[in-house]
Amino acid sequence: MTNKVEQLVLATVAFFWAFLMWFATAAFSPSIGDAFSLSTGELALLASSAIWLAPPGRVAAGWAADKLGAHNTFAIILAYSGVVSIASSFATSYEVLFLERLVVASAGVGFVVGIQHVAQWFDEHEIGTAEGLYAGTGNAGAGVGALVLPRLYGTDFSAAFLHLGIVALVIAAVYKWRGQPAKSAEQAATAKSNTSLRDTLYVWTRYTAVALMLAYGLTFGLEIAMNAWLPGYYAEGFAAELRGLGFTDAVAIQTAAGTFAAVQSFNASLWRPFSGYMSDLWQRKGWTPYPFLASGQDYSPRVHWVLTSLLLVGTLLVALSAAGVAGLLPVSVVVLAGFGVAVSFGTGGVFALVPLLFPDRPGTAAGFVGGISTTGGILYPILFGLPAGVHLGYALVAGVVFVPCIAFFVWAMARADGAAGATPGLGSRERWLGAGAAGGAAGAGTGAATDSGTGGDD
Repeated sequence: MTNKVEQLVLATVAFFWAFLMWFATAAFSPSIGDAFSLSTGELALLASSAIWLAPPGRVAAGWAADKLGAHNTFAIILAYSGVVSIASSFATSYEVLFLERLVVASAGVGFVVGIQHVAQWFDEHEIGTAEGLYAGTGNAGAGVGALVLPRLYGTDFSAAFLHLGIVALVIAAVYKWRGQPAKSAEQAATAKSNTSLRDTLYVWTRYTAVALMLAYGLTFGLEIAMNAWLPGYYAEGFAAELRGLGFTDAVAIQTAAGTFAAVQSFNASLWRPFSGYMSDLWQRKGWTPYPFLASGQDYSPRVHWVLTSLLLVGTLLVALSAAGVAGLLPVSVVVLAGFGVAVSFGTGGVFALVPLLFPDRPGTAAGFVGGISTTGGILYPILFGLPAGVHLGYALVAGVVFVPCIAFFVWAMARADGAAGATPGLGSRERWLGAGAAGGAAGAGTGAATDSGTGGDD
């Protein structure tokens, strides 16, 4: 008999494997570079390509989850990425391999599909914990890839890509067989009916949606940027320290760098369920510690939890720069571990809010928030590389990106706080959807009121 636990397990396993395939290329970057005699620039391009399809792909996947059902959408994503992963194991030229791995990396768009799926099965009081369990366990796929794949396959990336693709096809079949789109046919029908272009643009123009998208960009966007950036950063920024520890040849450096990268990735993943639980806890306790941040909405404690995480991540970015400038490798790794925990607080906190703010358009909202924010994976490495010193990029991002984005987050939530349950944005709900358009479902909780309220004509 289908139940919410089974659906959570299906979504979690699917996302774990999608994430593993997403960053499998990065785990073998040194080996691929040696096999095809790639330059440093070509390796950098290969690393960044994992993010290219995520912004538009997640937007489309979130919409498709509402329209087609999460079980169908995730099965399609795993099926095509699995087939192309198998094909990439037989690539004989770098150009073919690059294009095929670009397609395989799009498996990461499945994240928003699982977010939508879990939101359709769990109630408001437990949504943070459920989404945290889903996303945290799934995100661990990046850490497993960085830590386990090089140890399991050595430099044989072709065998790894083959096996990853085969398992993806098996998971796709099981998801299609056992998955159900929502706990009620009415819920599934409501989400499906709210997938017009006007519905999509309505969500995209809400200030709270933009604020949450920026917050997710400051956390998950940064997390995936670090997955690609950290191996090269530690190899270059702590070259002398690594040699002193005995890491000298390509395989040893790849293993050491992957281990350091896994410190951030594993903490960002493993602590995410705790973050979802903390969002639920702050909500139950009614904690709103920041006097300058909105506190009048029923969901305000969850907003305060997100801000706490953003302030902590920004502070630890500066600490990473300080440790690097001082040449303190052990301190850098310890700060990186704390940074991963702080990132998990933000990622878990954001998606404890999204389904509540847009309960009748969960896939569309998740696609926007979880999709556009991934452009940080492309932007941050560029910013990291701007200063003359390789260690100073973290502090640059903290000052140039975090400060204005946090300011907008505070402003947007203040606008929502003064809107008596509405969702202010560019144009009212009536302007986008018409006076008779379906809004939030009755009894859906605080978020339903927000989704269905009359937005301001700003």
